[in-house]
Amino acid sequence: MKFKISIATRLVFWIASLLCVLFGAVLFVIQRMEARTLLEETRARARLQAEHMAEINWPRLSLSDQTAVQKYVDEHVNEGLPYIVFYDKAGRPFAANEFIREYEEISKVGRFDSQSAMRGDAEFQEKRIRLGGRSLRVLEVEIPIFPPDSETLWASVKLGHSLEPMYAKVRWSSTVLILIGAAGLLLGILGTALLARMITRPIHRLVDGTVRIAKGDFSRVIPMSSKDEIGELGRSFNEMTTQLLQARQRMEAANRKLIQAEKLASIGRLAATIAHEIRNPLTSVKLNVQKLAGDESLGPAVQEHLGLSLEGIDQIERFIKGLLQYTRVADLTLERFPIEQIVDEALKMLQAALAHKRIRVDRAYAPDLPPVLVDGDKMRQVFLNVMRNAQETLGEGGRVSVSVDAVEDEGRRKVRVRISDDGPGVPERDRETIFEPFFTTRPAGFGLGLANARKIVEQHNGSIRVDPDGGPGACFDIRVPAEEGT
Repeated sequence: MKFKISIATRLVFWIASLLCVLFGAVLFVIQRMEARTLLEETRARARLQAEHMAEINWPRLSLSDQTAVQKYVDEHVNEGLPYIVFYDKAGRPFAANEFIREYEEISKVGRFDSQSAMRGDAEFQEKRIRLGGRSLRVLEVEIPIFPPDSETLWASVKLGHSLEPMYAKVRWSSTVLILIGAAGLLLGILGTALLARMITRPIHRLVDGTVRIAKGDFSRVIPMSSKDEIGELGRSFNEMTTQLLQARQRMEAANRKLIQAEKLASIGRLAATIAHEIRNPLTSVKLNVQKLAGDESLGPAVQEHLGLSLEGIDQIERFIKGLLQYTRVADLTLERFPIEQIVDEALKMLQAALAHKRIRVDRAYAPDLPPVLVDGDKMRQVFLNVMRNAQETLGEGGRVSVSVDAVEDEGRRKVRVRISDDGPGVPERDRETIFEPFFTTRPAGFGLGLANARKIVEQHNGSIRVDPDGGPGACFDIRVPAEEGT
């Protein structure tokens, strides 16, 4: 299995590494600067202390009062000042505390002589000594002592100033800085993790979207609210998926039309054969049956059978006529019509059949409807086929509702005609196949009425479908463009 490192992990790792280096460098510089500052302060303090001791002990040194100087030394030696040594003008020890006498390299000889010493000189040196069983770092300072009115070296004083308080302060400052750095590093890592999550979350969405597209799902919409480059990428991705979905829908629609055209071509050849092979002999049969039916000498039983034969022949003729209408691609005679006029004409043609079953018709036409550029006869046939289906489906006392209004559909203004009833409706499984030729749920139907209706509507660049939410029964939604052109 190949090891995979996510973008978020790499981002957190590199930023954390950069923060570690940055904090480390800052802490190192701060610590060095603080240590240098503290050392300078300690050197200045040690020199002032040495000058103060020289000033206080000058009267005793001028009188060579070794006992008084020794007493001063013994009184002022402490943990912070572990040793004090006074030298005479020849550089020999004059007074020193007992402890430092063991360190002859410190106490034996002074650094100044009468020839090289100058007023204001000071010699500094860091040393390590052992005091009370522990190692002690000291800053040793030695200054020359001159008489007030002479430049002749009279003595010098050396003292050891403990550096442990300074180093303790440096360690404390280092600890504080390290803690601050660690807290800053932790906050930086947490902030980086949050930033990485903010950056990678939309990327994960994009990856998920590409996976879904690769599987053929173009309905995935990635929510993007950011205004940065990733947000722009997400919006471009959504636009791309929308275009791909529309392209697929257009392709599917084109495939359906191609299949429909192939069906029409096959049915057309079949219809031509049927018209040629059946129509002429059927006309002859019909004329003979009509002639026989006109003979009054035949009995009622024979007349009844002849009437049934004529009905069967009429039914065959209607089937052939509907089949030829479906397969024939006729040119449209386009004229500007008010759509409600065409609907009213279709209702008038079906008025007797509706009244026979006492079916009530409710009309609702929106005001100021735009005209449509259509073939009036063919659109009337569309409404008539749909209404006839409703009339044949409904029982006594049913209701048909017809509404007309204007809607915006696919960026175009269209006129919508909705024809609904309170009958049994169209089962969900039949809502697409109901417009296929020869599909019917009625024993006496041919299944060509709605197929012809869809063909005519699509010739007008419109659409017809079954609306499942249109009412208790069947509801057909018919839309035709309102602007000129087809």
